Amino acid sequence: MHLKSFKLERYFSQYEFSVPYLMCASDCEPLTQQELLAMADAETRKLWRDLSLAYTETAGHPLLRQAIAGLYKKIVPEHVLVLAPEEGIFIALQALLKPSDHVVAIWPGYQSLHEIPRKLGCTLSFWKPEKKNYPRFSVSRLKSLLRKETRLLIINFPHNPTGAMLDKADFSELVQLAAERGLTVFSDEMYRFLEHDSIDRLPGLCDLLPKAVTLGGLSKGFGLPGLRMGWLATQDRKLWLKMAAWRDYTTICNSAPSEILGLIALRNREKITSRHRKTILANLDLLERFFARYEDRFDWYRPRAGSIAMPALRNTRDAGPFCADLVKKQGVLLVPGKVFGCEAHRFRIGFGRKNLPQALEQLEQYLKKNLR
Repeated sequence: MHLKSFKLERYFSQYEFSVPYLMCASDCEPLTQQELLAMADAETRKLWRDLSLAYTETAGHPLLRQAIAGLYKKIVPEHVLVLAPEEGIFIALQALLKPSDHVVAIWPGYQSLHEIPRKLGCTLSFWKPEKKNYPRFSVSRLKSLLRKETRLLIINFPHNPTGAMLDKADFSELVQLAAERGLTVFSDEMYRFLEHDSIDRLPGLCDLLPKAVTLGGLSKGFGLPGLRMGWLATQDRKLWLKMAAWRDYTTICNSAPSEILGLIALRNREKITSRHRKTILANLDLLERFFARYEDRFDWYRPRAGSIAMPALRNTRDAGPFCADLVKKQGVLLVPGKVFGCEAHRFRIGFGRKNLPQALEQLEQYLKKNLR
């Protein structure tokens, strides 16, 4: 399978581990191993101490699958397949799709969510946010994209890269629409538990539709991308078996240390995610004040969930040269909108890291010197 170059990953590869200020990171402040191990209970401390670095169970450690199932209401451990998050996208879409299928996918989005269906020979239609009420996604617009032959709907809430959320009424309408049409839905929920107000949290779609597949993981809301821990969850046992069979041709099983560390994290979910939400809310207040000072330069909106947003340069300028000059002169990295295939004047900003105040200072210095 020949896939197009992954624009976001190639962009990050140039800068991610060399720039002082990664102001576009989508994950939250990473935990150290010491911090995470300090949260272990007696059982997980023993599991860590006695850990054998042998092969692990293909579907995931039983206790880890049990902890993941506990995030949902109708999901049991047998519904869960533990794997790396990107691997989950690859496997699920391979298992769900065949050439000539029609797919409706959220846009903009993580590239593999639409690149893999494209390469499989599917026809794609894109569900885009409203321009006048950015970044709201209209369910009415979604309805207009669906066809009789639509095979799969791909959604992502909280949304990367805009931080958009569906209102609960709109979400209920989407669920009803999928149920009435018998649609399979792939729901990327990597940013779940980062809702800025917990009242906005949506149920896992795998709980609501028997044919839905939920992607979850520890990279974003838990601040543990280095574990490479994610999962697929579905009530559809036939589909689960098909995805598990695909997994035999990828990584086969998980890293043994990552599974135990992931179990510790899940058993301390509220402690970890509330810490990240606190950082996010403090940083958002700083961003609100910053963009208010420069409202003649930027269009800004406050997202409702996640650790990222897509503000824009005013006067529809291309953000590419701006981002390139900023990282060169001040060591602050932003992601231009073109990397996501969205409007050129937009750029992604991340606010889940603790050094955002220092990064903002550098950005403000740049603006004072270069955008007069």
